[in-house]
Amino acid sequence: MEEKISPAKSGLLYGVLFGVIMVLEFVIMYAIGMKTLVGTSAGVVVNIANYLILPLIFIYLGCYNYKKNINNGFITFGECLKTGVSIAFIAALVYAIFTVIFNLLFPEFIEEMLSISKSEMTKQTPNMTSEQLEMGLSMIKKFMNPFIVFPVTLAMYSFFGLIYSLIVGAILKNENPQSL
Repeated sequence: MEEKISPAKSGLLYGVLFGVIMVLEFVIMYAIGMKTLVGTSAGVVVNIANYLILPLIFIYLGCYNYKKNINNGFITFGECLKTGVSIAFIAALVYAIFTVIFNLLFPEFIEEMLSISKSEMTKQTPNMTSEQLEMGLSMIKKFMNPFIVFPVTLAMYSFFGLIYSLIVGAILKNENPQSL
């Protein structure tokens, strides 16, 4: 009897590719200079790509690959969910690990981001009191803590993976009539 490959395992490659693409985007944006990108559409484009376009593409590709190449043209709704959430979770794991390591290697990055945030906050709300500004910056700094960034990134991308897997599953679902 042939051993059946798990839908979650089939998504491993797509999750790693998605995570590596997010890491490369971050590195390119860092190399270009974050200060030059603030207030431009480049940051918006990257966010839309990372939270909407890329997850949908990779989840679709992973589910389609499982359906066509691994499971003889069949995929259940549950298998789509397993594949999609695993892809999003693995991508988030790659990205979160990179982020934690990057922040440890380049601690000045956090200070640079706080400086950018401070200037943007004062520009958008010029009548903000210093107490409000400090409270906002302290919240931003808390969310840059690796113990917060890591689990929040995993949870957020897993949730998006679940939502997008529901959409992809509704499109690709093709159950094997012999298994019913």
